[in-house]
Amino acid sequence: METVTGAMKIGELSTRTGVNVRLLRYYEEQGLLASERTPGGHRVYGTDAPQVVRRIRQLLAAGLSTRIIGEILTCVCGSDEEIEPCLGPLLLDQLRDLDQQMDRLALTRASLADLVATTGGEPA
Repeated sequence: METVTGAMKIGELSTRTGVNVRLLRYYEEQGLLASERTPGGHRVYGTDAPQVVRRIRQLLAAGLSTRIIGEILTCVCGSDEEIEPCLGPLLLDQLRDLDQQMDRLALTRASLADLVATTGGEPA
């Protein structure tokens, strides 16, 4: 397989993105990041790989799982600041799920604080 013009090896991608090599390999295993192989078996990434990695990191920071990211990554294009309209409904669903989790945690915390109070302790 021929290498892509302007392609970079995994170490260079790691340096350019600040993401360690192990994570880059993990993203590839999860189908989030594509590479080609040189005749010597080394991974090489296309010129768009740094942008793809930044987008993956942005979506992970928003609390999305790699499974969800894999579903929506093909819908994401453009600059790092752009989010395509097709993501709106999915992102809203994720936000609602997060709100529900936070509500459950707030109830759990209140229950635990009540238990602490009954033991004479002071709830935090």
